[in-house]
Amino acid sequence: MASQLGDFQPKWFPDFAEKLPRVEGKVFVVTGTTSGTGFTAAKTVVEKGGTLVALNRPSERATAALQKLKDIPEASDRVHGVDCDLQSFASVREAAAKVRESFPEVHCLANNAGIMATPDRATKDGFDEQMQTNHLSHFLLVKELMPCLLASAAKTGEDARIVNHSSGARKRTQVLEEKYFGKNGGNLGGDEVSNMAGPPFTRYAQTKLANSVFTHALADRLEAAKLPVKVFSCHPGASATSLANHLDINSLSSFKVFFFKMILQSADDGAMGLVKCMMDPSVTSRGMYGPNGWFQTFYGPAEYTKPLDSETDQANKDLLWRASEQAIGETFTVSQ
Repeated sequence: MASQLGDFQPKWFPDFAEKLPRVEGKVFVVTGTTSGTGFTAAKTVVEKGGTLVALNRPSERATAALQKLKDIPEASDRVHGVDCDLQSFASVREAAAKVRESFPEVHCLANNAGIMATPDRATKDGFDEQMQTNHLSHFLLVKELMPCLLASAAKTGEDARIVNHSSGARKRTQVLEEKYFGKNGGNLGGDEVSNMAGPPFTRYAQTKLANSVFTHALADRLEAAKLPVKVFSCHPGASATSLANHLDINSLSSFKVFFFKMILQSADDGAMGLVKCMMDPSVTSRGMYGPNGWFQTFYGPAEYTKPLDSETDQANKDLLWRASEQAIGETFTVSQ
C-alpha cells in the first residue's frame, strides 16, 4: 500500500545513523532483510563495520538484497546469508544450526521479519501464517541461538541483545488468545478486510502484542537467571514499507488515504527504533522504542515508550510462554 501512496524520503535517519557507534567485531543476526526496515538495519550494521547474518526465505529478492549489501565498500566478507523460512519450524532449526556452526558468538539477534493482514491460511506446521512468521518461529530462533548470545557476552563482557519488532497494531487488542497460537490456521475468522480492519488485522494485532509480551516474559527469565542478555521491543510507526503492498488502496475511505499520505514516513525513519535497540548503548532493557506521543505514534524519531498494561500483564506472559512452547514442541528454559 505504501508504494501506492507515493515516495517517502528519510527526514531523521541520516543524522540518527551518523551518531551511532561503530560495531566492528560484532555479529548481528537479522531476519527479514530483503526490503524496508530490515534492509535498512542490515545496511546500517554493515556500514558501521559489523558482521551481518541475514536470515531470509530463499527468493530472487533475497539474493538481490544480499548482493546490494555485499557491494558496500569493504563489506563483502562481512555479509552472509542463511536460508530461513519462518513458516517452517524445520527450516528455522536448520538455519539456527548453520548460524551456531559458523557464528558461535552472536552479539545481537534482531527478530524483524513479519507479514501483515494475510489470508487465513495454515503454515505447513498447521499454525496461522501470521502468528508463526511474526512470533512462534522467532520464539524458536531465540531458544536455538541463546548459546551464541551467551558466548558473545562471555567473550566481550558486553551484554548481548535480542530485539523483537512489534507495531502500533499491538494496541488493537489487550488480551492474548490461545486459539491464535494453536494449530488453527485457516479457521481464524476468514479474509474479509475493510478500511484496515477485519479478521486478518485481528490476527495481526495478536502477533504484534505477542512480540512485545515476549520481550517482557523473556526479560523476566533472563533477569531471574542473571544472564548478560538484554531484550527490547521496537515499532516503526506508520512507515512506507512493502508490508501492506498486497492490500488494495481502493478499499480505503478517502479520509484514510489522505491520513496515510499525511503521516507515513520513510522506511529508513521507520527503522530507527529497530536500529537503536540493536546498536545504541543508551537503550534500556525491556524498553519499547519507536515514535512516541499522540500524533508521534505514527512518525518521528525513536524514543522510549512506557509499556502498556497488556504487555506486562502476567496472564498474557504466562499464556504466551506456555502456548509458544506447546507450538514448537519443546520446553524453553532460560539458563546458563
